[in-house]
Amino acid sequence: MATVFSPIHPDYYDMFAEEKEKELSKVFYFGNGTEVEEAKGKITGLVTREAHAQYLTFDTGNMARIDRIITVNGKPGPAYDEYDAYALACLDCNVQTD
Repeated sequence: MATVFSPIHPDYYDMFAEEKEKELSKVFYFGNGTEVEEAKGKITGLVTREAHAQYLTFDTGNMARIDRIITVNGKPGPAYDEYDAYALACLDCNVQTD
């Protein structure tokens, strides 16, 4: 399921720049739909592709769309709130009220 690229808060660009200085980064992000994927390696930069979507690139050839990033080295990314809501969704339906 493809999603439209959503602009992210400028603070995330600062975070990506800081993480780019590290030798190894681990990023969890939404791939297709709600499928969580992982990319790791040295962050080499940002590229813009189809429909103005921006991707974080790695020396391993991996790419992660920046608006779909859940965490970067354990730090919450732009899609963290969506992930958190998705992860807790099953709890909403299992809560019993009296």
